[in-house]
Amino acid sequence: MKVIAFKRELQGSGASRRLRISGQTPGIVYGGTEAPVLISLDHNALYHALKKEVFHSSILELEIDGVSQQVLLRDFQVHAYKQLVLHADFQRVDAKQAIHVKVALHFENADVSPAVKLSGATISHVANEIEVSCLPGKLPEFITVDLSNMEVGHSLHVSDLVLPEGVTVIGQGDDQTIATAAIPAGAIAEEAEEAAAAAAAAEADKK
Repeated sequence: MKVIAFKRELQGSGASRRLRISGQTPGIVYGGTEAPVLISLDHNALYHALKKEVFHSSILELEIDGVSQQVLLRDFQVHAYKQLVLHADFQRVDAKQAIHVKVALHFENADVSPAVKLSGATISHVANEIEVSCLPGKLPEFITVDLSNMEVGHSLHVSDLVLPEGVTVIGQGDDQTIATAAIPAGAIAEEAEEAAAAAAAAEADKK
């Protein structure tokens, strides 16, 4: 994914405010052996790019004044109540050095799982992303979580994930829970009431 930016010389709150008024967003590029570079980006293009999942978890081609380099979006700030991106931070990446990135989880096949299909359970997503380590060229856009074998009362953990080649999970402690399957409390109560009513009716038929 390509991002167009331009070098900026002026810094400070006043300069940043004037940039935003002109439809630009201030940013910075850092990392690697080069010095940090102050940049400006088209606000509307950046605002719409931030809505795309791939923009947050992919190697980006950042072109600054016609020269391209590979970067990751590391941080961004938005206004508390306006649709306004205040600042964006990008980190340079080296193709030969591993990176640490948070990658989104995509949950699939919940509707065919035993938990849902046979027990009417609800599958809750405990985590929606995990942090991974890999070379830039191995970075996945997302990681698929297959729920087809999920059974009621069971949980799915990080160790159950099928990771792409060259990708490892980091910083998850004691095998973090990814998803759980449980029957809603209301459904359990309703089943208990139905069972009690059926038992009462059967007892009445005996009399």
